[in-house]
Amino acid sequence: IMPRSLALRIATLPRDTNHYGTIFGGIILAYIDQAGFVQARKHGAHRWVTASLDRVDFKAPVHVGDIINLYTTTIREGTKSVTIAVEVEAERFTTGSCVPVTSAQIVLVAVDEHGTPIPFRSPPTVRE
Repeated sequence: IMPRSLALRIATLPRDTNHYGTIFGGIILAYIDQAGFVQARKHGAHRWVTASLDRVDFKAPVHVGDIINLYTTTIREGTKSVTIAVEVEAERFTTGSCVPVTSAQIVLVAVDEHGTPIPFRSPPTVRE
């Protein structure tokens, strides 16, 4: 198991809000997906695709101006896939305090150019 690391840090913007003035859940889900990819790349320079994302329960809203911090930890390594825990917190714009927003587990699979799963410990499949 790899140590927890900061994968993404994002400033929220008005374009990301719903009609209640809080950030859309779907925006947070997209960031979870990106954070999972950032962590998966540590296991190999491959095409990584999302295979699954478990239940996501939102504990607190995210407001415009908050900074979203996404922390990742690899919790399982298969042959062709990795399971990554993603923790999301909102750093409040007004106070700077950090509030837990949600967490999720995401499974990413290394694939070749045809989309066929490959062992991620194989030589890199993504080149410059």
